[in-house]
Amino acid sequence: MIASSGKSAEADYLKSLGASEVMDRALLSEDGPPLGADRWAGAVDAVGGKTLVNILSQTKYRGAVTTCGFVGGMELPASILPFILRGITLCGIDSVNAPQSLREVAWKRLATDLDLRQLGSMVSEVGLNEVRGVAENMLQGKVRGRTLVDVNR
Repeated sequence: MIASSGKSAEADYLKSLGASEVMDRALLSEDGPPLGADRWAGAVDAVGGKTLVNILSQTKYRGAVTTCGFVGGMELPASILPFILRGITLCGIDSVNAPQSLREVAWKRLATDLDLRQLGSMVSEVGLNEVRGVAENMLQGKVRGRTLVDVNR
């Protein structure tokens, strides 16, 4: 598993989560060829835009790519070549309209497949009065994982 990050200081952390390699996200956000060297059997994209285009162009024959975000843009200025010549699949992840039965399957998998200790280490908790400072740190790229806001604290 290869992780992509703009924070080189987080490489050890990402490796502790299971990444065997961490690549600079800039490598995926630059313009690339319509059909790049095949690198990925599959990918999970949470960025969209050029990053998704590059992931698609580097996906191996019959690979699958899922996408669930668009912080890098909602456009998909991609070539159709990876789809035709490599037979890859692009699947959108829809968590909003997913039926209850699918949600229950996902929740059961999460309950059995995730290491809850690792999951717990990804969450920090703050009080409502700390939100402004945390938000400023988020905008500066200084926050890792998820932040839980306890409105009663």
